[in-house]
Amino acid sequence: MVSSLFWYSLVTVSEQYQLSGSTASEIAASVEAAVAAGGLPAGAPLPSVRRLAASLEVSPTTVAAALAELRRRGVIVSRPRSGTRVAERPPLARPSAEVPAGAVDLATGNPDVSLLPQLPVLAAPQRRYAAEPVLPELAAIAVAAFRADGVPATRVCAVNGALDGIERVLGARLSPGDAVAVEDPGWPGVLDLARALGLRLVPVAVDARGMVPAALSAAVRSGVRAVVHTPRGHNPCGSALDAARAAELSAVLPDDVLVVEDDHLGPVAGTPWHTLVAGRSRWAAVRSVSKWLGPDLRLALLAGDETTLARVEGRQSLGPGWVSGLVQQLAVQLWDDPAIERAAAVYTERRDALAALVDAAPAPSGINLWIPVPDEDAAVRSLLAEGYAVAAGTPYRLRTGPAIRITTAELDVADAPRVAAAVARAVQPPRRTRAA
Repeated sequence: MVSSLFWYSLVTVSEQYQLSGSTASEIAASVEAAVAAGGLPAGAPLPSVRRLAASLEVSPTTVAAALAELRRRGVIVSRPRSGTRVAERPPLARPSAEVPAGAVDLATGNPDVSLLPQLPVLAAPQRRYAAEPVLPELAAIAVAAFRADGVPATRVCAVNGALDGIERVLGARLSPGDAVAVEDPGWPGVLDLARALGLRLVPVAVDARGMVPAALSAAVRSGVRAVVHTPRGHNPCGSALDAARAAELSAVLPDDVLVVEDDHLGPVAGTPWHTLVAGRSRWAAVRSVSKWLGPDLRLALLAGDETTLARVEGRQSLGPGWVSGLVQQLAVQLWDDPAIERAAAVYTERRDALAALVDAAPAPSGINLWIPVPDEDAAVRSLLAEGYAVAAGTPYRLRTGPAIRITTAELDVADAPRVAAAVARAVQPPRRTRAA
């Protein structure tokens, strides 16, 4: 069975799995086991509190407590008019999604491997436990790169990818129940991570220039403690801040609100980085190398205010300790590889080629297009039938309407007209006419 994460939502609960339990913890464990085993797939609806309580012969209060715990950990979500469902990306081990044989992968968001730098053979000395967590040469390169983009970095931490850095920052600065402003639509990894940390999501609308200032201002007035945003290469919309929008957003952000910037595309985003963190007392900026040096490196560099960095480093020292020195050495050697500049140009060409042919909002940066549709499942199934795997928009959105996400990173420019035609058919299928 193909996972619903990328292509379509399965909303029928497996008849082979029955929930059980007489206490809140047992019911929660039963739901969690069903999700992990695939009996309750992503997006599957759960019975109402009253129905589940009746079937298990327990009180509605017991069921409500079980669901509250699952909701707090991000296993399930509740939305107006759609009830309670399994989260699109619950924080549990589950089968990986696979692109069906013969389909063109426009869903998974991978960079084009042919555009990545070739990994060199390393002859590096073994590191010892007392060594500095970040190689001095990598720290110097990363700090200089941050500062060139206006981020006031004085030193950095090395973390295992963008999400690892964001999780560590949010965990260092926030507590369960705190409200965090997030992009809507936004990256499912951030949305699901915040849910798993017990944080309350406050959606902020996004246009081609990033978060909408009025929407962010409303989120601030509602009491958010932090905001997580993407300064460029937004996933899924391709939004990018310009200088004017960055100034507008900075003006509505009080200094006591933590600002976390996710530069997941780095130099292949196709646009400059306009930061919101300059002059702030509570901030962090994370730059992943996954899209421009290679996903398997699992490395990102994290800059931030001194308190945030100290807390992240302290917690990291109690777990993994450091990111592999071999990985860091690879990043040093590849940081300025000429392949990076070429990749940025190719990604821009591929994105623009399809964007010019489909009915989508402008995408000034990144490797994705966000296309509103009347019915996500119908559009995804239609495109898959024509040989194109795309991502359903449900995991990416909170209040935003239905859409699909198309990743253009590996799309041949010559294929753009065929993909655009398939999208048009999927989004606007022929109307059925009544027989005379």
